[in-house]
Amino acid sequence: MDSFVLNGPNKVEGSIKADGSKNAALPIIAGALLISKGESVIRNVPPLRDIYTLIEMLKFLGATVSYDAKAEVMTVEAKTITEHTAPYELMRQMRASFLVLGPILARTGEARVSLPGGCSLGARPVDYHIKGFEGLGAKISEKAGYIIAEGKPLLGGEIYFDRPSHTGTENMLYGAVFAKHRTVITNAACDPEIVDVANFLNKAGAKIHGVGTPTIVIEPVSELHAVDHTVSGDRLVAGTYLYGAAVTGGKVEVTGVPVEDLTMVIFKLKEMGCELTLAGDKVTLKAPRRLSPVSLTTFPFPGFPTDLQACAMAAATVAEGTSHIKETVFVDRFSHTMEMRRLGADIQVSASEAIINGVPKLQGAEVMAPDIRAGAGLVLACLAAHGPSKILRIYHVDRGYYRLEEKLASLGVDISREKD
Repeated sequence: MDSFVLNGPNKVEGSIKADGSKNAALPIIAGALLISKGESVIRNVPPLRDIYTLIEMLKFLGATVSYDAKAEVMTVEAKTITEHTAPYELMRQMRASFLVLGPILARTGEARVSLPGGCSLGARPVDYHIKGFEGLGAKISEKAGYIIAEGKPLLGGEIYFDRPSHTGTENMLYGAVFAKHRTVITNAACDPEIVDVANFLNKAGAKIHGVGTPTIVIEPVSELHAVDHTVSGDRLVAGTYLYGAAVTGGKVEVTGVPVEDLTMVIFKLKEMGCELTLAGDKVTLKAPRRLSPVSLTTFPFPGFPTDLQACAMAAATVAEGTSHIKETVFVDRFSHTMEMRRLGADIQVSASEAIINGVPKLQGAEVMAPDIRAGAGLVLACLAAHGPSKILRIYHVDRGYYRLEEKLASLGVDISREKD
């Protein structure tokens, strides 16, 4: 397992373009399974481990896939789906793999999909997916760790979520595209990545309306055709760079992500005393001498993203005062607090809230990344820490950030990868 070795403190300074969004690319690639005519081209696909896992999944199911990692361009041809089973060997590697359930079911009328793996963030049940597909007319059963769905054709209908589900909404889009009747999704997730997925499907001939709002309407079509689509920029990667400059007292220009995708993040950075300049797909941040404390609550989009909670906490550890961070999206998403304490952070956790008393400085130490986003937050905390630090288990970070150490090094950070 590789590690990051850092020597701090550092200042994040310079200009950088955000990678393509992993959370948009994965469902778009899965959605390409719905297209039986022609070869689709998907651009701005980041060369991450999860992307390669999904490529193997598509190939197993019978699709032809090629990927130029240097150009970040993928082609997918899914004329025939030869398998309706998504095996545990591939599913266990990431939770997003459950997104193949909808396309397999829509194309073949039957899907047998292993319960997914991925980061351990407490209970993240697939109940919303199951309930949604039942609402579309599918028969669902579970056997030996596999979800078995049958429905040919799916009927469509009215679906609702008790709370917005990102992947649940995407899976319902797939299932409803070829259904017999119109489908209405109430309390749908509004994330920009879902808008990107719907844009991809609409470009291919789908009729999806209201995406980006809590009510989505899908009028069924008989088939989809090949398209050329560019994946949107990754707002989470962009937010990580912005917090990197904030926690280190630096100045950074981040491009490649529409500023409206970062509205709540920008508000909270301003609360901490940062100066931000916005223009189109470019955000420039200048940090103060010392950050002010902040109170924030994670919430589905357009609320503050849970995937940047650890980065916000890293900034709060060195702010001048007491910050409060409440996590409402995932249970057990404060695993990074123990590691930040190893750096000298003063953090107390009670149920779903963390109280962070800012300290004048952090001290370098050896820490461990428990998941993708927590790992990124630990990297930022180590950037501000005095002395050498080492971050273990960075394979988690690699799942969401492509060559993060090289990107940060280009911004003036003393960081390298230590091979094991």
